[in-house]
Amino acid sequence: MSTTWSVDEHLDDILGAIRPLDPIELQLPDAQGCVLVEDVTVPVALPPFDNSSMDGYAVRVADVTGATEEFPAVLTVIGDVAAGSDGLLTVGPGQAARIMTGAPLPPGAEAVVPVEWTDGGTGGPAATAMRPAGQAPEGASGEVRVHRPAEARAHVRARGSDVQAGDLALEAGTVLGPPQIGLLAAIGRGTVRVRPRPRVVVLSTGSELVQPGEQLAEGQIYDSNSFALTAAARDAGAIAYRVGAVADDAETLRATIEDQLIRADLLVTTGGVSVGAYDVVKEALSSVGDADEPGSGIDFRKLAMQPGKPQGFGSIGPDHTPLLALPGNPVSSYVSFELFVRPAIRALMGLKEVRRPMARAVLAADKPLTSPPGRRQFLRGTYDAEAGTVTPVGGAGSHLIAALAHADALVVVPEDTTTVEPGTEVDVVPLG
Repeated sequence: MSTTWSVDEHLDDILGAIRPLDPIELQLPDAQGCVLVEDVTVPVALPPFDNSSMDGYAVRVADVTGATEEFPAVLTVIGDVAAGSDGLLTVGPGQAARIMTGAPLPPGAEAVVPVEWTDGGTGGPAATAMRPAGQAPEGASGEVRVHRPAEARAHVRARGSDVQAGDLALEAGTVLGPPQIGLLAAIGRGTVRVRPRPRVVVLSTGSELVQPGEQLAEGQIYDSNSFALTAAARDAGAIAYRVGAVADDAETLRATIEDQLIRADLLVTTGGVSVGAYDVVKEALSSVGDADEPGSGIDFRKLAMQPGKPQGFGSIGPDHTPLLALPGNPVSSYVSFELFVRPAIRALMGLKEVRRPMARAVLAADKPLTSPPGRRQFLRGTYDAEAGTVTPVGGAGSHLIAALAHADALVVVPEDTTTVEPGTEVDVVPLG
């Protein structure tokens, strides 16, 4: 392989070394954001019984046929059916049962008339109005006048109308979000077998870095990379831990990384990977793959891309924890994360599609874009999917973090292209 790696070669090398995390059984609240590893079938129909979709009265269709405001159907109220009721009443000819939303349809009843179609009922504790669901009075009695007819099954949720027993509820590979967690709970699953969310530790390096909120001295800057990359890791689906900036000392960095291994499925460093005199990450990690840990070690390489030329990848520690070493310039580190770290996180989760989908858009710019020959350039832009256009934001500089904050896409300029004219179609990676 050549001394300079392509973007695709580097990513393929990373994904070839990443293995999905082993499945575990988790309680539903802990499974949010995880990937299901088994098909889940429905053990019981949803809903499990015919039930009312309204507060009203359970009736027989024949008893309310032809009912009007002028000539209402007058029915005897035989009692209440609340949600969770058992020992159901049976509705006979000329009778009605007061029913609450979600309550099972009693035997004999064929439809539900909403309370708004009635006079609210007379006699008994709820003389003029329905009470809220679950607060029905005991021993309701009296009469109710129904002003409108009802068709069979009106305002009745049929048993199994959502899902039937034996149906496939969720298939393996599904990411469990709130609706999926709700469905699992609804079918009675208290636990589920998933791949856990990867634990990603992010640390930045540089003696010049100061934590936000502290006072800057001459020559110092705030540490933004660790915050941005930790947020990006969470956005990708990981449980992310941010480590404060580590000074430019190889022994300190090596010790910090070793301390973090216990809680890391993936380590991400930013800074110190190029060819300068103080490239502490290279110094600290170039020797980790020694005889004590066969198969481990970090390979530092140059990529044919801009920004993000210097990159490092390998594994460290007794469990061969993968480590990605990213450059320190803010835009370089974020672009590198999107291209390499995010797919690695998605691969650890066991997802089939690990890369962001690519789109095509027309370049909306007032001047041509230029790109160095032999490098794949990633420019920041705002993407309008409806119009099919992308507009560059800021310049090509790898330090322009303000422009990055206003971008929602990467504009991809291929290695063999040095100029892109306005109105030309380009590849776009939406970041939303």
